[in-house]
This record gives sequence, C-alpha cells and structure tokens, in this order.
Amino acid sequence: MDIRQLRYFIAIVEERKISAAAKRLHLSQPPLSQQLKAMEEELGSKLVERSGKHLEVTEAGKALYKYALQMNQLMEEAKMEVKEVGNGVNGRLSIGVNTFSVAELPEILHRFQKQYPKVTYKIQQNESAHLCKLVKDRTIELAIIRLPLELDDFTVLHLYTEPLYLVTSNKQKLFGHEVSLADIQDHPLILPSTQGLGVHYLISEAFSRFHLHPNIVGECSDITLLMDLISSGFCGSIVPETMLKRHKGYSIHAHKISGSAEMSAPVGLIWLKNHCLSKVAQNFVDLFIEEGSHRQQYTS
Repeated sequence: MDIRQLRYFIAIVEERKISAAAKRLHLSQPPLSQQLKAMEEELGSKLVERSGKHLEVTEAGKALYKYALQMNQLMEEAKMEVKEVGNGVNGRLSIGVNTFSVAELPEILHRFQKQYPKVTYKIQQNESAHLCKLVKDRTIELAIIRLPLELDDFTVLHLYTEPLYLVTSNKQKLFGHEVSLADIQDHPLILPSTQGLGVHYLISEAFSRFHLHPNIVGECSDITLLMDLISSGFCGSIVPETMLKRHKGYSIHAHKISGSAEMSAPVGLIWLKNHCLSKVAQNFVDLFIEEGSHRQQYTS
C-alpha cells in the first residue's frame, strides 16, 4: 500500500459510498473499487461491507483507518516541513564565531529569530583558523572570523574593520590616552591570539613595519583570563574594540594607538566556495548584507 491508497480508503470510510468517495477524489468509480479490492487482497482482510445503500467498516477496516489518518497527517507535516526548510523558514543555522565574538551578533540573531522563529541554532566559538577548518569539513556552514587568513577555499563577505587598542591596568598610569608603538615596545604584552593568525599577525606585522621589537611575553585565547591578567597589572595587551565592548567592568584603560601606526582588524563572514548554502544560511547571509548596507547609510 502507498499513501495514495490510504487516502482513497479514508475517503471511502468517511463518505460510506464508493460513488461519493470517487466524486470527492475526482475519480471514476471503477478505479476506486479496484484500489479497495487491491488493498483487501494485500491485507488478506475485508475492510468494508455493504449494508443497504451504505458501506460499513469492519474491525480490520477501523484499525486501518486509524493508522491511515496518522500516516496522512505525518505526510502532510513532512511536506510542510520540507517546504519550510527549503524556504529557510525552518531548519538549523550552524555558525562559528571567532573567540572575540562580534558585539552586534546578539542583536542580529534576535532580528533573525523574529523573521524565522522556527529555526534552531548551532553556534561554536573558536580561533579563526579552526573555524575555517570546521567550515571546510562542513561541520558548520558559516563562520565569522578575524582576517587576515588564507581564504582561497572560501567566499568572504567583509563585515567591517575595527580599531585595535593597547589595554593596561588602571592600577598603573604608564601611558597617556594615546600611545605610539615605540612607546609600548618595552611593555610586557600577552596577545589575544595564536602566533601567525589574525590579530597576532596584524600586531607583529605593525611592529615589524616600524623596525620595533615588542616585549611579547605570551599569548592567551581565554579572553576572560586575559582581562583578569591585564586588570591585575600582570601585562598589557593589544585587542580589538569588540573585546572592550563585550568585556566591561574590568579595571583597565584603553589607549588609542596613534599616528601612522594606527592599527585596525578586518572581520569577515565566510562559507565554502562553490558550495550551495542551505536556505537558512543564505537568509542569514542576506541579513548581514542588509545590516552592512544600513551601517554604511548611517555612517555616510
């Protein structure tokens, strides 16, 4: 039996006449009678019996009718869900977020949830290089990363560029509001990234450009621990503006890095090149593009 036959049987039971069921199904009577006979032969049971002008459902028929209703309902729900997933109304958004995160991400996700309330979320936080690997392995579809990185395998949507700041403890009045790289090259720094990647690379490259040799004593990807170390006076660090927005309440001072040494960090949204995104992921990309155009209009 298939779902079409079960729908035929539902109509026969509910109309109690082959002629009425055939009319409801937009069929002629003989094919419908043949389908009923085929079902009875397959099941080895009489499903309906004639009683005067009407059909009476047998006990076997009642059992089949119960399951036919359930299966028809499941089929309708399946069709609806598949259509919703195809339109991006339903499904799962799998996205990776750089360790520093994005200050506006909660607001953007909130907007996305309002438009697509049935979508569920898989959000992973990690270093940008590892997020690239997760996208390449198709563990996640999208990732928000810090540049620069090797991105030949990915499509990149540039989101924004933000300034980097020297951050020190409020307990130590070492610098003014603005500093140069030369001012801070001897101050012990722990960088919030892994050597050779993203922010770490930007900082190292900036010092190198001015032939300076910073006193980098370590690196720390645990941002909460890094902020604790900075506020205690253990070290300073150079961090993106987002990190200051998302980690407030620490006894720290942020110094603008001035002059030609002023540094900034680009942020991008990536996905696998030549890969057809799910509709959910595409809808999220479209929302980010819309958000970016609003930001440009606001700042221009």
